[in-house]
Amino acid sequence: MSFGDPNNPYGQQQGQPGYGYPQGQQPQQPPQPPQPGYGYPQAPPVQQPYGGYPGAQMTMPGLMQTARVLLFIVAGLQIIVGLIAAIAIAAAQDVSDSVGAGEETGVIAGLGFFLVVILLGFAAWAIVLGVKFSKGGNGVRVTTIVYASLYILLSLANFAGGQASSAVGGVIGLAIGGIILASMVNSSASAWFNRPRY
Repeated sequence: MSFGDPNNPYGQQQGQPGYGYPQGQQPQQPPQPPQPGYGYPQAPPVQQPYGGYPGAQMTMPGLMQTARVLLFIVAGLQIIVGLIAAIAIAAAQDVSDSVGAGEETGVIAGLGFFLVVILLGFAAWAIVLGVKFSKGGNGVRVTTIVYASLYILLSLANFAGGQASSAVGGVIGLAIGGIILASMVNSSASAWFNRPRY
C-alpha cells in the first residue's frame, strides 16, 4: 500500500502535504463538476405553499377577521333595528286604524315596512358575506366592497337629518364601512381570497 496512490481511499487527503510527494508538489487535479445529490433530480426548487409545507393552511389576516366581525355586528344591529321598527310601525298603524285614519297612514306604513325589509335584506347579506370569508374566493371580496360602499353611502344619509343623534350614527357608520372597505382593497385581502384551496 502506497501513501501516494491517488486512488487509495485511505491515503492522504487532497491539499495536505503528504508522504508520497514532496511538499509543494502535490498532483493537480481538474475541478470536478457538481454532483447530483443522492438520487434527487436536478430540478429548480418547488415553491411551497404558505406555511412552508404542502397542505399548510393560511391563516386569515387580522384585518380580514376585523372586517368579518364588523359584518356580523352590523347585521345584528340591523336585525334589531328592523324588528323594533316593524313593531313600532305595526303599533302606529293599529292606533291610526282605531282612530279612523288608517287609510291615510297606510301608505306611510307600507313604505316603513318596505324599508324594514330592505334593512333585513342588508343584514342577511352581511351575514352571508361574513360566513363566506373563510372559504370564499375573489367574488366574496368584490361583493364585500360593494356592500361596504353602499353602507358608507347610507351612512352619509344620516347627516341630512341635521340632528346630533343622526350625525353620531353617521360617523359610526362611516367608520365601520370605511374599515370594511379598507380591509377589502389591500394586498392581504387579495392574497387571502385568491389563495389556493386544497
